[in-house]
Amino acid sequence: MVVVTDHDSKVLARKTFPCRAWNLGTALDWAARHASAAGFLGVTVACEPTGHWWRVLGQLAADRGMPFVCVQPMISSWSRRAEDLAFDKTDEKNAVLIARLTAQLRCYIPEPVDETWGRLRHLGTRRDKLIVTMTWPDPADAITVGMRVAGGAEHREAAVPVPYLARGLTVLCDRDGGDLNRTRQLGADRLEPAVRREVT
Repeated sequence: MVVVTDHDSKVLARKTFPCRAWNLGTALDWAARHASAAGFLGVTVACEPTGHWWRVLGQLAADRGMPFVCVQPMISSWSRRAEDLAFDKTDEKNAVLIARLTAQLRCYIPEPVDETWGRLRHLGTRRDKLIVTMTWPDPADAITVGMRVAGGAEHREAAVPVPYLARGLTVLCDRDGGDLNRTRQLGADRLEPAVRREVT
């Protein structure tokens, strides 16, 4: 759904384009014609950055010399609820809402896709993986905690983070009903797979 609006969000034209993202150049040309007919010198293209399609739209706008901005999906969601207290989302309503938020300058210019952007994206992905690796419990640690708890060691003596202890205790309570004698009798060979399933 594409709408052409003025600065006061009055809809000048609207049309649905059932096509793939790379074919939206015809939609941009259509919007430029309607804006020109209404007396405007140009068009600013605005969208919500969802999926990968917004990058394609940005490239098509850049090829035509049109300014391109994005509206955060969270902002449009809040604005939609603030305007009519409705949770429904239709393409027709959303397109006008995005145009209104853009006219209010509640938008941003996305970073250009270049080497710097690609490197930052790579570093951000790596950072996320490191955070998960450092905070997600390792099955071996959880098994150690489970055995120490089954053996009667306190958390202070185990010296392992609380999430590992919690997962070990979950297995002990669910599988053995909190009977530590049963856990000791079954041993590490039976405890290990159970803790691994709980962690993953």
